[in-house]
Amino acid sequence: MEHLKIVASAQQLPEHQVTNQELSHIMDTNDDWIFSRTGIHQRHIVTTENTSDLATSVAKQLLDKSGMTADSLDFIIVSTMSPDSLSPSTAAIVQGAIGATSAFAFDLSAACSGFVYGLSVATSLLSTRYRRGLVIGSEVLSKLVDWQDRTTAVLFGDGAAGVLVETTTENIGLLGEQLRTYGNKGDNLLAGQFANKNPFAGEISPVDPYFHQNGREVYNFATREVPEVLQAALEEAEVSADDVDYYLLHQANARIVTSIAKRFGQPTDKFPTNMAQNGNTSAASIGLLLNELVVSGKVHAGQTIAFVGFGGGLTVGAQIWKI
Repeated sequence: MEHLKIVASAQQLPEHQVTNQELSHIMDTNDDWIFSRTGIHQRHIVTTENTSDLATSVAKQLLDKSGMTADSLDFIIVSTMSPDSLSPSTAAIVQGAIGATSAFAFDLSAACSGFVYGLSVATSLLSTRYRRGLVIGSEVLSKLVDWQDRTTAVLFGDGAAGVLVETTTENIGLLGEQLRTYGNKGDNLLAGQFANKNPFAGEISPVDPYFHQNGREVYNFATREVPEVLQAALEEAEVSADDVDYYLLHQANARIVTSIAKRFGQPTDKFPTNMAQNGNTSAASIGLLLNELVVSGKVHAGQTIAFVGFGGGLTVGAQIWKI
């Protein structure tokens, strides 16, 4: 019986870092105000890179680390809410840049749940005729931020991370998952709205590319719905909360992570965070955290890991893996 293996992980963060203190020069805020509410001290912001540049770097690193060639890939999935363009997709740009001539490529839009949703799609693909692919979360959220709005500008950062996955006969892989969407609550987190300017349109809505969110509602949603979805994934995987070695949650807010750890009666050191350095990087955040833990040796083969994404849509995705 074939299973799914995460062969390698990689990341790419822009070199330029913007601290909370620097933000205080362009808006009415300060480090104490931001950190006490979010757990964020700084974030990485692009200067010349676009979403596909970060994703391409991750793809090349994944091939180098795994010893695979680009022409051995069957597919490339890029989860993003900040693509270079609607067409070509960011994934198609990556495919061309690395010369993955045998791979099909497409973007997936599930905001902060994008990495988990991408892994779910990859799992389905690998259960059929395909054998190897890339799942990358890549975001340049600084394109979507109103830098005069302190309620959103302080939250987000840019970055990319991903994994190379392939089929294996080892008894590992995805044990259980739950994917849920709450479209009736979607207007609590908006970004990238288009205007219809066709000559037959009635009332023309304005172009509004920027983030808008009801922070209180999103916080309440995360602390209420995420634990229920995670519990359902644990039950499907037939493991207890104690059996999980690490919980890798979307890095949106330190208080949300702490709340969920407490809800499951788990020590906070099983819920690592990196939003202090990176901010909220949407679809990239879980992959960034995973790669950091792999590089440090904290996450390794034989462990049980939970991936939990939540955010725009509104969406939640929880998976339990034996890696």
